[in-house]
Amino acid sequence: MKKVSNSNLTSFEDHLDRQYGKPGTPEREDFEEGFEAFRLGVMLQELRKNNGLTQQQLAEKCGTTKTYISRIENNASDIRLSTLMRIVREGFGGHLRLNVEI
Repeated sequence: MKKVSNSNLTSFEDHLDRQYGKPGTPEREDFEEGFEAFRLGVMLQELRKNNGLTQQQLAEKCGTTKTYISRIENNASDIRLSTLMRIVREGFGGHLRLNVEI
């Protein structure tokens, strides 16, 4: 059995540092912000699908449009906190909790 060397492997953190700069740099902050927006869209899409709702049905429950729900899910739109809270509360019957890491 041939032994594989790990000397050419790069950690994800090292990759991010090289690609976007160290944490705290403007480029890295832009990347991190975009990634969080992407995650939010994916989470909402999963919640919607797990609840058996179409984008249109969710939009009607929340008082918004299918287009807006689609834009959020596809990371094409900034979302206001009040709108996110309304989607979670009225669309899914849940409560939004935020976590701040320092």
